[in-house]
Amino acid sequence: MNKLLKHTLVVLSLTSFYASAVTIIVHPSNNASLDESALKKVFLGKSKTFPDGAQAVPVDLSGGQARTDFVENVLGKSESQIKAYWSKLIFTGKGQAPKALDNEAEVIKLVSQDPNAIGYVSDAAVTDAVKVLAKY
Repeated sequence: MNKLLKHTLVVLSLTSFYASAVTIIVHPSNNASLDESALKKVFLGKSKTFPDGAQAVPVDLSGGQARTDFVENVLGKSESQIKAYWSKLIFTGKGQAPKALDNEAEVIKLVSQDPNAIGYVSDAAVTDAVKVLAKY
């Protein structure tokens, strides 16, 4: 019985890990490809363009599991670290945080309407109105 319980817990933890995948999305006409380093630079305000020179406009979520997963797994920071990072840049006048939207539907809508936008949502939220750039 103990062995069955351990096996069940492992399966459940793996399922929740894969269910919370974060998907990076862009406008369907965007042909950019970004590696993880370039993606971090765009979302941390260190780069303002896609590799082809087109303007990159990052779109953030204001909260939720997709944001937590993105900040931790893609940016490599905790929520408090990312807040401190942007507070410092804003205070010194060296940067402005990406526009933060309240939910994934709003991110998808904005990205689907703006060829320069790049955002992220949970894998389950993706629609055919946007193009998938990467999954983490």
